[in-house]
Amino acid sequence: MAKDSTTLPDPNPYNPSHPPSLQFLMAHPAHLLACGFGSGLSPRAPGTFGTLFGWLSFLLLRPYMSDFELLAFIVVCFVGGVLAVHKTGVDLGVVDHGSIVWDEIVPFWLVLLFCPDNWLWQTTAFCLFRFFDISKPQPARYFDEQVKNGFGVMTDDLVAAGYTLLVLAILRFVLS
Repeated sequence: MAKDSTTLPDPNPYNPSHPPSLQFLMAHPAHLLACGFGSGLSPRAPGTFGTLFGWLSFLLLRPYMSDFELLAFIVVCFVGGVLAVHKTGVDLGVVDHGSIVWDEIVPFWLVLLFCPDNWLWQTTAFCLFRFFDISKPQPARYFDEQVKNGFGVMTDDLVAAGYTLLVLAILRFVLS
């Protein structure tokens, strides 16, 4: 006898407007990574908290790596992020759930790698990155709307990082 579908458990117990539980975060290493080691669990502005976590973690990592080592680390974290973000999105039932913030962290590391090393430039970079991440100018919007997997989630923020670096370069040129 077939079961009535109304008696089956909800296949997606996670509400996209609410962060997942700490239990979910710790259930798989991909969840921990994709949710920015918990920084994405903020009930408000998780992308902003993820980017702030990216900024802080960059400041902690920077003294221990050369530019080349840091760039290689960012590439590895991007590739690993594609896999972790995809797994976490599938498990949450939402490809780009708000609690997934690794896509903010890694591209912002790239911005900071090429950003002048002072708080005013880094604050400007933070604001620009958040603006481009939220507004999603093309081709970021294409990746956000059409590429529904970990690669699309990570790449739309990589495009935001590119726009941020372009504006920072223009500002440096104009101000020099």
